Amino acid sequence: MLLDTGPLVGVLDSRDQWHAVVREAWPSLVARCVTTEAVLTETCHLIGRGGGHPALPLEFVLGAGVPVVALDTPALRQVALLMRRYERVPMDYADATLVAVADVLGITRAFTTDRKGFGAYRGARGTAFELVPT
Repeated sequence: MLLDTGPLVGVLDSRDQWHAVVREAWPSLVARCVTTEAVLTETCHLIGRGGGHPALPLEFVLGAGVPVVALDTPALRQVALLMRRYERVPMDYADATLVAVADVLGITRAFTTDRKGFGAYRGARGTAFELVPT
């Protein structure tokens, strides 16, 4: 399952609108998650901007044992193509890295609070993502 920025911010920031929902879902989902360096970068920035320590998301993900994927050059080329394809949604870099990873690993589920984006994105085979929490 893809782990997007929203659930990380939600679980770490008690003031976030998704905090209660994400906190409840987290224990049953975390062992199945994978994320990207771009998602961690975005999350560290948002937590820091909100007054939390910017290292907190990295420490949290490492402590939870969530695999963090780094993309190679061919995957980054796909990221650029995805960002162009979904520019009207729009698709940011972090989301594009997740969709690229999903294509490589055959992942069809996304732990996200971004209903608009991940509701519109499709994998390489045209498959819609199953969004969690529902």
